[in-house]
Amino acid sequence: MTSHTIPQPECLLPLEGAFNFRDMGGYRTADGRTVKHGLFYRAAELTGLTPGDHKVLEALGIRHVLDYRNRAEAELKPDPQIGQAVLSRVPANMAAESSPHVTLEQMFEAGMHKAFTADMLTKMYAALPIGNEAYKHLMKLLAEPELHLPLVHHCAGGRDRTGVGSLLILLTLGVPYETAVEDFLLSNVTLTAYHDHLFEMASRYVSKEELESFQEAMLLKQPLLDATKTSIHETYGSFERYLQAEFGIDAAARERIQAYCLQ
Repeated sequence: MTSHTIPQPECLLPLEGAFNFRDMGGYRTADGRTVKHGLFYRAAELTGLTPGDHKVLEALGIRHVLDYRNRAEAELKPDPQIGQAVLSRVPANMAAESSPHVTLEQMFEAGMHKAFTADMLTKMYAALPIGNEAYKHLMKLLAEPELHLPLVHHCAGGRDRTGVGSLLILLTLGVPYETAVEDFLLSNVTLTAYHDHLFEMASRYVSKEELESFQEAMLLKQPLLDATKTSIHETYGSFERYLQAEFGIDAAARERIQAYCLQ
């Protein structure tokens, strides 16, 4: 499912049945250490994994799979069992937990795509990190890395809900924000084929002008992640206070996490 027209990064696993499945290791921290490979993976939905994909993933020794999707999404495309990994689903968007599933075709036929504006997405990114049970679960797993890593966290496309979760992981490990932004924007490359399919389908339902507006809104941009960072700092004053207040991770716990996850 990877694009053959745009070079794909080395962190992207060569899977046939899943988009955007990548290793978050290799990033440098502010103090010069490096995030270990093989501990954190971010991905889109996993329901299409092939037998060959399962062999690749089982070899990674994944211990936990965290799904951020809501109930309807997960029931339509359930997570498969990956080796002996524990599967958890904690919706990152609790407001949509009980909403009925709407197919992409239904979304465009009903004009619901018009809600996907830059302003809507910015507000979503600002709301996601505060009081979110999904990220509380993620950080609980991170707080005991020797028990729960390697882990995979994912949503439908592995870009928005997973993007915020990835930011929290990387910042906790001491990776500079600018580097975390690069990881975030990489989904524009690794999801090229996914987005092309989406836009091709959308073109059958909307005008050229509407399609161009939708394409622009769907492109990941730094201001989205800036909204998450700003929300954290406006609410708590600093990322360190945020870690303590939201997740109970103090300086000592953070150092222990870093000692396990960095080299």
